Amino acid sequence: MGSIGPTELLLIAFVFVLLFGAGRIAEIGKGLGEGIRNFKLGVREAVSDDTDQLPEHTDAAESDAGRLEGKSARRARPASSESA
Repeated sequence: MGSIGPTELLLIAFVFVLLFGAGRIAEIGKGLGEGIRNFKLGVREAVSDDTDQLPEHTDAAESDAGRLEGKSARRARPASSESA
């Protein structure tokens, strides 16, 4: 029990044809196919837009290194002489 066999699948398909008609089922399938195609196209366009906007790795690494060097230089400075 709990397993759907080929006979049950045929019965379900027959009920769908009776309820919706063969033409309506074809329209539903066509709409579903177009929706999937549009979704895939949108995903491809979004991925290509994202990759076009990313900076190159070498530029990002150099700018990060420069910022890190500036921070470490600021930390290494001694405290001002006002406290003495």
